[in-house]
Amino acid sequence: MSRLRVTEIFFSLQGETKTVGLPTVFIRLTGCPLRCQYCDTAYAFQGGTGMSIEDILSQVKTYGARYVTVTGGEPLAQKPCIELLQCLCDEGYQVSLETSGALDVACVDSRVVKVIDIKTPGSGEVEKNLWLNLEYILPHDQIKFVICDQNDYFWSKKIVKKYDLTKKCDILFSPSYTEQKPGELADWIIEDRLPVRLQVQLHKYLWGDVPGR
Repeated sequence: MSRLRVTEIFFSLQGETKTVGLPTVFIRLTGCPLRCQYCDTAYAFQGGTGMSIEDILSQVKTYGARYVTVTGGEPLAQKPCIELLQCLCDEGYQVSLETSGALDVACVDSRVVKVIDIKTPGSGEVEKNLWLNLEYILPHDQIKFVICDQNDYFWSKKIVKKYDLTKKCDILFSPSYTEQKPGELADWIIEDRLPVRLQVQLHKYLWGDVPGR
């Protein structure tokens, strides 16, 4: 089997997406071609431990969990990630992939829930968005916008309308943890009657910026 560089594998509660609050195994792969200004996982940019997919599956099994999230860094920066996702699905897990949307998702197993983080202007990486990925969105997927300020909100609202995203899958608006007040973002969504889901990072409210939680 193929090998990947893994920063960490840990068991926690899902802090985001539609499965928020559910016990989940997280596989954090090493490396990312982006440098978002609000990134909270810069420790995953380099290093990591080489592991075979077989060893990863064995470690995941020890937690006895139903849900598995493959994240990063940017997991798709490692080509064997595609094989890992398929193997996890074959083992019967409910699998999600957290990806920046900057890399091609066309080959991701259709059983995987793709959580695509479209980069807003406030991220500093808006030019990295690969808009072609929107052609591969399935109804069970989710598209996330991290909102840093009101400009990001207006920009995200335009993108949602331009690509008719609410008809493709669930849309998540997430306030940047140290930059945008959640209540203010909630007020904007309500005022505009925007059919999106407000998402806060549960794990940060529980444990703060603690790696591996």
